[in-house]
Amino acid sequence: MSEFPNDHNFRAQEGGVDADRLRSIIKRHIRLEEEVKALRGDQKDIMSEAKSAGYCPKTIKQVIRIMNADPKDVQEAEHLLDTYRRALGC
Repeated sequence: MSEFPNDHNFRAQEGGVDADRLRSIIKRHIRLEEEVKALRGDQKDIMSEAKSAGYCPKTIKQVIRIMNADPKDVQEAEHLLDTYRRALGC
């Protein structure tokens, strides 16, 4: 990660912009991006563990989506899927 220029290179206020506040906001956002990247790596490791234990990661992800969804939306989607399957005879 590259560092921001030192304060002596910029005035605290430039064109109505509070450079210190802007710099702080950007640094916080970059830090959060790094944390998200690390968490995604952790999620990948968990799915590898699940696969090693004989579970299907694709199905686990589907179950997670269902668990996080509104129950009414899940019920509607399941009903529609059932309707389509019956219409197609499968």
